[in-house]
Amino acid sequence: MLDSRLGDPSRALLVSPDPRMVGGLRRLLATELPLTALTVFETYPSRATLAEFAASGMLLCFLDVASDQGTAFAAMSILASSCPEVPVFALLRSNDPDLILRCLRQGASEFLIQPFTADQFRAALAKVSRFHPSRAAEPESRTRVYCVMPAKGACGATTVACHLAYALKRQGGGRILLADMDGLTGTLAFLLKLKSSYSFVDALAHAGSLEADVWKALVIPCQDVDVLLSPENPVDGIGDVTDPAPILNYSRRAYDAVVLDTSGAYGDWNLSLARMCDDLLLVTTNELAALHAVLRAQTYLRRNGTDCSKTRLVINRYFEEVGLRREGIETALRSGVFETLPSDYEAIQHSLMEGKPVPSGSRFGKGVARLAQHLTGGQRAGEKRSILSGFLKKLTG
Repeated sequence: MLDSRLGDPSRALLVSPDPRMVGGLRRLLATELPLTALTVFETYPSRATLAEFAASGMLLCFLDVASDQGTAFAAMSILASSCPEVPVFALLRSNDPDLILRCLRQGASEFLIQPFTADQFRAALAKVSRFHPSRAAEPESRTRVYCVMPAKGACGATTVACHLAYALKRQGGGRILLADMDGLTGTLAFLLKLKSSYSFVDALAHAGSLEADVWKALVIPCQDVDVLLSPENPVDGIGDVTDPAPILNYSRRAYDAVVLDTSGAYGDWNLSLARMCDDLLLVTTNELAALHAVLRAQTYLRRNGTDCSKTRLVINRYFEEVGLRREGIETALRSGVFETLPSDYEAIQHSLMEGKPVPSGSRFGKGVARLAQHLTGGQRAGEKRSILSGFLKKLTG
């Protein structure tokens, strides 16, 4: 049953056991957002209560991180999975850059530092209003997010992701983003011979202020495709990053199609990517060990809440003389093969040396073109979503 304190659907939630923090924010909101209903929890709510409240109509959340960091971060994770569209303001007692970065990585949209001032709140709210446009005011995005996952290492999933992005571009797909979301072993930079001082980790760090000028500094244009790289070197805390929603939400507004390159099916970060994408391309080869890995990956994804209906099985380096044939694969896995990509060693090695995609007329190039055609149904990628100013209107209306 819904917690009795919730009452009617509320517009804002404040969670803080600190009376001074509660009082300061109450006074600020009474001036800045006088028509916003505020529910206050003076203790950190349980997972069930927080999830129910998230579903009750919440539009804003103010979360005290200073009083109990561990519990607050756990609450952020619940909010990120239950209602990623709801902005979460982390409430802090001092300007601690390290803690601020941890909050943003954990899923906070913005932060407020005591003493809370009108200028500080207005600036933070302006950033959030750009990042969280009103869902009621804007049309559903037609942008497709394709998440490419290897069922087993060395299946060539990064090569598939890279070439899929360029195939979509060649088919008239508008603005395309290719993002390396493998924080530990990402190889897109090596594959395309790119170098950048920024990565998707920086995009998460700027979650509350992602806009065109900031984003432009984070990506690298490469042959008419924007590329977002992974960190050149693994950074401290990368294993704690679990919520890619800020990147995906912005990308859906700014691009017509998004291709994500991932490290595999396992772990909270990869699970989040699998749940949030529109099409999950599970890449394997037709070797027995790789096909066994497909079964394990499919089971893991299904048990962890991934919609199996969006999984597309792609057989890379398909060679009938080695391994199972397509019919045998479908029988063994009890699922259809979405597409096969031919083994084309020389063309791929040549492209690797040059840092360029394989020619569209090569065997592999033609195979990826078929894959892109199959995914889009022959249609161009959808129109990008516009950023509207309905967020503030929804809060105060």
